[in-house]
Parts: sequence; structure tokens; C-alpha cells
Amino acid sequence: QVHLVASGGGLVQPGGSLRLSCTASERTHNFYAMGWFRQAPGKEREFVAGTLWNSGTTNYADSVKGRFTIRRRNAQNTAYMQMNSLKPEDTAVYFCAAKKIKSPNWTEWGQGTQVTVSS
Repeated sequence: QVHLVASGGGLVQPGGSLRLSCTASERTHNFYAMGWFRQAPGKEREFVAGTLWNSGTTNYADSVKGRFTIRRRNAQNTAYMQMNSLKPEDTAVYFCAAKKIKSPNWTEWGQGTQVTVSS
């Protein structure tokens, strides 16, 4: 079973930045995709950003386009998400996820990391 370790959350003021990291316990060269989801209090988990591992193709939720950037580093078995121009509505627990085959389902999940945007 793949273990995904997420880190980088914290408290930041509106307009600030954070970088989240998600490191896999095994080589990622055979992964199909990695991504980030988030869940705010009282809301359902939602997709934030994802990247296809081989091509680096990315996609984003409309709410974060232009502010968040996801990148993968194969040599480090890690995906990063740079979050800029953070807003209070970005406050949530962020989860990283991965899948090894082309499928609608994300099969590997890491623990969450809290991101709080508040003045």
C-alpha cells in the first residue's frame, strides 16, 4: 500500500502564500496521477488540482485557477502545490491523493494538512 505524506499547511493571512508537499513511500514513475483535494467544515471534499505524472498535464478547480500551481518532482517522489493569493474561503483540510491507473477513482490517500487563511 502506498503511503502519501502531506505537509506544509499552516496559518496565513489573506493574500499570503503556502506550499504544500505530498511525498509517496514508493517510486512514483508508475503513477498515473497525483492531486489535491480539500474539505472545509460542513462541506464535502472537493477536487482542487491534479497532474498526470508522465506528461505533467495539470488541471484545476475554477476557484483556484491562476492562484494555485501543482508540480511533480519524479526524483523526489513528490508533488507540490504552490498556493498564492490565499483567501479565507481557501481554509480547509487539504488531502493529497494518487492513482496508478487511468480511472475516475483516486485510490491512494494521504493524511490531511490544515490550511487556515485568516487575519
